[in-house]
Amino acid sequence: MAIDEAKLEAFMHKVVGELGAGLGFPMHRLGDQLGIWKAMAGAGPLTATEVAERTGCHERYMKEWLSAETAGGYVEYEPKSETFTLPDEVAFAMADESSPVFLGGAWQVATSVFESLPKLTEAYRTGGGVGWGEHTHNLFEGVARFFRPGYNANLVSSWLPALDDVVEKLERGAKVADVGCGLGSSTIIMAQAFPNSTFTGFDYHDASIVAARKAAAEAGVADRVTFEVAPAQSYPGTGYDLVTFFDCLHDMGDPEGAARHVRSSLADDGTWMLVEPASNGDLVADSNPIGRVFYESSAAICLPASLADEGRRGLGNQVGDDEWVSILGGCGFSRCRRATETPFNRVFEVRP
Repeated sequence: MAIDEAKLEAFMHKVVGELGAGLGFPMHRLGDQLGIWKAMAGAGPLTATEVAERTGCHERYMKEWLSAETAGGYVEYEPKSETFTLPDEVAFAMADESSPVFLGGAWQVATSVFESLPKLTEAYRTGGGVGWGEHTHNLFEGVARFFRPGYNANLVSSWLPALDDVVEKLERGAKVADVGCGLGSSTIIMAQAFPNSTFTGFDYHDASIVAARKAAAEAGVADRVTFEVAPAQSYPGTGYDLVTFFDCLHDMGDPEGAARHVRSSLADDGTWMLVEPASNGDLVADSNPIGRVFYESSAAICLPASLADEGRRGLGNQVGDDEWVSILGGCGFSRCRRATETPFNRVFEVRP
């Protein structure tokens, strides 16, 4: 090999930065689990002793954790007073679960990937899959916590209004199916906003449905929200005014079967809202920080889930608009348009 020393040095600098970031994931997750971020938020300068007292953690561990997060640029340190401060901007993302940029779920999802490495290793060798339910609870909970802030910020205020006539139907009283609902965040948010409508969340993962039912009761919407265990290709009911899929169609082994079932379950003037990750459908165009996160999550979570599912379609999560139009057109839909978008999502309006 002909080694370019300058390129090698630049690459090794990149690796050192990424190694530090990767080792930071468990530190960030510890801060989330132990309530350290919340204990420091808005508190101003604190010594390691004070952080330990606020969290009930061991002081020596707190000093080392704070040092690691300082070196990573998450916490600020004042050497004269030996105090640590969590900047408000960092607290907004790390400690405030109501924040539209809350990141606690991101560290939980990353943790789940490391926990699933033995299963992923075997799948990569054999071509098999790793089903959604084969991961640890950190994936289910982390995905819900990661996506919920975006749903809170966008679902009612901009995504649903971008669909023709849908908000008016929901305000009058509509029948809605939320397919692949997970822990029910999206279903509950819609139910809270539109009390005249009824909502059913469907997911093939039993434990998620149990958690969703509990969340609906706690949110006070159990009178108009139900959750049932059912796959996307055969969930019960017809005449739905609105069917929603949030970041899940690409995970399915048989997305065409799911699409055809949506077509058969919709009312004649019904709408399918399909939310998918942001993508240009092109590796070069998507080789950016957001695209990298999606490709990596696809390689670790989405593709293995699809290859573990009946049909084994293996789409991955970076499906371009044109491919979705082609897939859905072949399943009986005449219209598929990108109604709105965020830096992380595309929202499609799909109609018969």
